[in-house]
Amino acid sequence: MFKAPRGTADLLPPDQKYWRYVEQAASRVCRRFGFQRIDTPTFESSGLFIRGVGEQTDIVQKEMYVFDDRGGDPLTLRPEGTASVCRAFLEHGMSNLPQPVRLYYFCPIFRYERPQAGRFREHHQFGIEAIGDGDPTVDAEVIQLGWSYTQELGLRNLSLVVNSIGDAACRPGYLIALKDYYRQHLAHLCQDCQNRYERNPLRLLDCKQERCQPYIGNAPKSADHLCDACKEHWTRLLRYLDLLGIPYQTSHRLVRGLDYYTRTVFEIQPPEEGGQSTLLGGGRYDGLIQELGGPPTPGIGFGSGIERMALNLKRQEVSVPDISPRPVIIVHNGEQAKAHGVVLADRLRKAGLTATLAPAQRSLRAQMRYASSVSARFALVIGDDELAKNAASVRDMDSASQEEVPEHELAAYLAAKVSLSSV
Repeated sequence: MFKAPRGTADLLPPDQKYWRYVEQAASRVCRRFGFQRIDTPTFESSGLFIRGVGEQTDIVQKEMYVFDDRGGDPLTLRPEGTASVCRAFLEHGMSNLPQPVRLYYFCPIFRYERPQAGRFREHHQFGIEAIGDGDPTVDAEVIQLGWSYTQELGLRNLSLVVNSIGDAACRPGYLIALKDYYRQHLAHLCQDCQNRYERNPLRLLDCKQERCQPYIGNAPKSADHLCDACKEHWTRLLRYLDLLGIPYQTSHRLVRGLDYYTRTVFEIQPPEEGGQSTLLGGGRYDGLIQELGGPPTPGIGFGSGIERMALNLKRQEVSVPDISPRPVIIVHNGEQAKAHGVVLADRLRKAGLTATLAPAQRSLRAQMRYASSVSARFALVIGDDELAKNAASVRDMDSASQEEVPEHELAAYLAAKVSLSSV
């Protein structure tokens, strides 16, 4: 018997409302901030991610789904969203548009890693990018959008964590200080950190292994090694967050996992601890578009996993409205009534109602049980008497009351009842 591949999941009807709730909230907030939607291909040239994300990152080294197409071209299923949007920015000449260009998207993400709660090999992401303006007011805007999104969803007790990791001018000096500090502790670190020491030392601060935690707290802090330009950018950003009244905390441990990040990095985290708990994370990537072959172009954005957001909505028992209206079930007694029910269901649907014929070959009692099992709002009973009167007996499944309604009034009668029950 076939099953979904490991690390993937079916999105069943009961969970659909959480996803639609997340997507609708994200779209509303993006529109308020002036962001426009973009959609990019599910797969791209492998070189885009090797150059953009960074050849020494865990994503490129261990997690990408890479294949050759029939023409022999190496392609990769999208492991993150930013590189694709930057490629589209360059390819379609968006640098000629008013800057910054504000974009948002929903897309599947593919990473080969160990599946766990809230993290899958195929997961789905909401993300935004603001490209073309390096001022810290744009950083504050992007962070504010992310914070507003989580508040729009109704999530509580979240933490915003921010840090600055410098840029090409000051980060090399910081990395030297970081490696000098860790050199004396190398033998005590996990194997991953021993490898990161040479190829990606910044990620030493992001390790979740218990044996490495004591060394992270005393490590040099990136904010103490910023050049004057990065220090001014960082100071202004924190001032803007204060002016906006957004609660935040700074942490030198926050570095994010991609090579393209510069200066500002941030995450929004839930009350639960754990390496895979982050709800939203991102940062500035001022060198990425130049790395992809374009002119120097600043940018900043974030990504947020929809599966993880839905999981936290359930954990916090946020009230999420149903997206499927409760149906009207047509209960029929006899072949003529059943045939008439087919036509009546069609009329009600054309009037904008959700209407379904009860399963054929079942007794009236069994059909009523079916109506109850699918949470029907009303059951319309049609038999010989109703056919003779050109009417239907309308049973309110909530109050158990019942009344006869002329068929030509049914659509308006039911629409008014449904409207009242939704207020």
